[in-house]
Amino acid sequence: MWRSLPTLLLLAGLALLAGCSTSSYNSDSEVSGRGYRAEGTASYYGKAHHGKRTASGERFNQNTLTAAHRTLAFGTRVKVTNLENGRSVVVRINDRGPFGRGRIIDVSKAAAEQLNMLRSGTARVRLEGL
Repeated sequence: MWRSLPTLLLLAGLALLAGCSTSSYNSDSEVSGRGYRAEGTASYYGKAHHGKRTASGERFNQNTLTAAHRTLAFGTRVKVTNLENGRSVVVRINDRGPFGRGRIIDVSKAAAEQLNMLRSGTARVRLEGL
């Protein structure tokens, strides 16, 4: 009996931690995209990932208007606006990420060109789910 006590304590502790966890989704709008709004830093990915499979299963094409987001559903269309120059583009979510600290979206090279952020590599943006 005493040998199983540490195991029981470990299981009880894990159950307690699981009860304290929160969902990675901010709201139902984040899952569907409708009404979703956020501001933060965008980055882009291109040549190094071109042709590789995305999390949605399709091959990444740096010349299409696509993006990676941590939680929005695949296929969600998002308007991305560069807050420094007012330029915007509509992208389709087809991948997961970004994995860079402090980033909220990774856009394709084609989208980065339209946002005029190729030179800097990042930009402060507003996201609006469509």
